[in-house]
Amino acid sequence: MPLHHAVLALLTRRPNHGYELKARFEEAIGPQWGGLNIGHLYQILERLVRDGYVSRSQVTQTDRPDKNLYTLTEAGEAELRSWATTAWVRVGGFRDELFLKLLGASALGPQALTTLIESQRQTYLSELAGLARQRRAHADEPLVAVLIDAAIAHTKADLGLLDSAAQHLGPLAATHDAQAQAQAQTQTQGQGDTGGTGGSRAESA
Repeated sequence: MPLHHAVLALLTRRPNHGYELKARFEEAIGPQWGGLNIGHLYQILERLVRDGYVSRSQVTQTDRPDKNLYTLTEAGEAELRSWATTAWVRVGGFRDELFLKLLGASALGPQALTTLIESQRQTYLSELAGLARQRRAHADEPLVAVLIDAAIAHTKADLGLLDSAAQHLGPLAATHDAQAQAQAQTQTQGQGDTGGTGGSRAESA
């Protein structure tokens, strides 16, 4: 539950209420992660309170409604330390819609495969240009800069993948195309033969 632990990390400095945590998370992580839904954040906080990792107290305000203040507990700090110092292991595999698109394009033949690969290549190059601009804009924010560097490295790896896809899937696409053409030709011949036989029978009659 990585977002739960990120909230614990933000609470190590000082207690916060929900909207402060949302703002601090988005400031710390930067634009690559995306915004944090406030409703989801409150669900996370509720679970952390239930698990004993965070305590909740109410602060009275004279000019606005009372607010809940969340504080990291000793159990929460221990949980954060255990999680933050343990290596991350990928458990979900590599699921990317691009692989499904490559499946579809290679089934349609070489032209479709080439069209997809070149279109995807231009998309990645455009993403890299945008990431480079973000990197310059966030050069003084270490955590944000690291996340953008990761996005740049990932996108460059994806570009390399396209070359691998063209090399390995090109022959497969050509085979599918040849099989489709052969099947179409067989069907056409079969229809012609059927038409010819029907004509002969008509003439005989």
